[in-house]
Amino acid sequence: MRFLRPYCLILTLVTTTVWSQTPADSLSSQLNNANHDTTKIALLISLSREYQYTDIHRSREMAIRALTIAEKANSYRQKIRAYQNLGALYAISGDYSTALRYDNLALQNSLEHRDSSNLTIDYNNIASDYFDLGEYDEAYYYFTQSYRVARAIDDSLRMAIALHNVGRVFKELEQYDKALSHLQLSMEMSRQINDAAGTPYSLDEIGDVILRQGHYDSAKQVLLRSLELTRRLQLRALEPTTLIKLATLYLLEEDYTNAFAYYDTTYRLHAQTGNRFGIAEVELGRGQALLKQGKPEQALESINRSLRLANQSNARTLEIKGYHTLSTLFEQKQDFQKSLEYFKKFKELEDSLFSKDMQAKLLRDQVRFETEDKDTEIAALNLERELKEDTIKKQEFIRNILVVVMALSVILLVTVYRSGQRRRQINNLLVRHQQEMETRSEELERLNEVKDKFFSIISHDLRSPINALAGILDLLDRGAIHPDELPTHIHELKSRFHHTRTLLNNLLDWTLLQMDKLNLQPTQIDLHRLVEENIQLLEAIPSKDIEIENQIPENAIAYADSNTVNLVLRNLMTNAIKFTNEGGKVTIAAEARDQEWLVSVRDNGVGMGDDVIKILFDKTAPYTTRGTANEKGTGLGLILCKEFVEKNGGRIYVESEVGKGSVFFFTIPRPQ
Repeated sequence: MRFLRPYCLILTLVTTTVWSQTPADSLSSQLNNANHDTTKIALLISLSREYQYTDIHRSREMAIRALTIAEKANSYRQKIRAYQNLGALYAISGDYSTALRYDNLALQNSLEHRDSSNLTIDYNNIASDYFDLGEYDEAYYYFTQSYRVARAIDDSLRMAIALHNVGRVFKELEQYDKALSHLQLSMEMSRQINDAAGTPYSLDEIGDVILRQGHYDSAKQVLLRSLELTRRLQLRALEPTTLIKLATLYLLEEDYTNAFAYYDTTYRLHAQTGNRFGIAEVELGRGQALLKQGKPEQALESINRSLRLANQSNARTLEIKGYHTLSTLFEQKQDFQKSLEYFKKFKELEDSLFSKDMQAKLLRDQVRFETEDKDTEIAALNLERELKEDTIKKQEFIRNILVVVMALSVILLVTVYRSGQRRRQINNLLVRHQQEMETRSEELERLNEVKDKFFSIISHDLRSPINALAGILDLLDRGAIHPDELPTHIHELKSRFHHTRTLLNNLLDWTLLQMDKLNLQPTQIDLHRLVEENIQLLEAIPSKDIEIENQIPENAIAYADSNTVNLVLRNLMTNAIKFTNEGGKVTIAAEARDQEWLVSVRDNGVGMGDDVIKILFDKTAPYTTRGTANEKGTGLGLILCKEFVEKNGGRIYVESEVGKGSVFFFTIPRPQ
């Protein structure tokens, strides 16, 4: 189900278009007579493409020869093409991990030489690899990166491709409305630029969305139309993708004859390219069909074959479906123990794939992507405002003329009365319009302030670890660092990058708060376990020799949003460590009070005076100072803690004395 691959090869091999249309024997003849490395590489890649759907091993052999010559010639453009071609071949074979390795090599070369044209291809290729591996958060990030680069160079085709693939991510996350809007927009863009291949690719995914929504007749029409266009345009990469969807449709309709016919055709196409992922998908479909037909033993064989191939390809999405099907199979056989075993495997893998961390990263990337589009939105709003102002001026002019005409034709009193009524209506409209524009202006100004603050902190605090890394790399390059000194430098770098990672996480969460994009989802939280997890995390990070003690009762259950509470605890514990000397102690405790828990984070560090406590949570001017080991900070951590605690219905305060340490208290609701 890869959309970009055919485009990648066409776009990166513009210079070999004529050759790619020549039969393989003619290309081989040209290769034997070629003298220039660039010509040889282009011919080998063209030959590789000629064989990719008929002799995958020979195709890969040609691709490796092309890469060897490109690396020897040290031509970055030729290396990029060779890497992209190899990535495509491994993707066709269903080996997405190897494809990802070559696509990353292509990306490194494109970044190093600032090749925007290839960057948008490489980002899309890497995103496709992550998508097929089931890592949808990474896929979304790289698809949107491809869109940004394509928009910057005004490449409508690659923008359409990126939007199409973003729609695929939303489809897998079951956000079908968003998926359809992206897919339909991509198809319309393809039509506008006369991209014939864009329509069947879009129809293939739109049909799948409609199928998942349960509209079988509509889905069948769309998918058959996609298959018709695919075969007409000879899009061999797309054909098995559409066929497997039609097979699934007939399986859901319990039309097993047509289902098996489509599975068999799909299997033959995947066998030609050695695509383990595609074959595993067919075997799983066959197993599900056999199970529905009441043939559990035959179904078990097909499903087990599918799982073996899925495991080899690291295809976790197929493994999830396979374990779930096996659970159903053994339940029908009344072997409930095995059914439960496979159901547990299904749930564990599903929970790991669609984890809260992945969903949070997706949300952050989505917010960042939408925020960057605000400049375009601002320009559109300004244009809209100018058009409205022009319209209002014209309306006022026309109304003034009408008032004059009416004054000459009717009684003065009636004219004045009617004119007064109209003017009041116009004034009300203008007042409402002005209020709307002021509201929009305030919102845009606030967003700009958030962006300015965000980049100001990043530009200041990211320089230190990057400069440190650059300095050490320069010293290493010149052989100025003794091996015995290396652990010390590495330890320092790890500490700096830990600070930078904490900074970035706080900045992203702070940005979500400022844009009102943070949705809290209260649930029951085991406070003792949450603190233990943070202790283990902090102990794994190079830091000072400080004892951290968890005194929270094991039955301390709170009711709030787990992500924000986790951030509050982690920030307060990190803050306590920062201002505690070597050999000190940090204690986390909780006390039940009526309908809430009073949680405390206590340290025996340097403490602070009343003048500092008064401004500690002031978000207009974040307070920061260096820790006992010269650790840096931005002041955002405590501001985030205050806002997150208050959003969960609690309060936060601090007690401290200089030289005797500090205690941060916050409350959190208990389950009703």
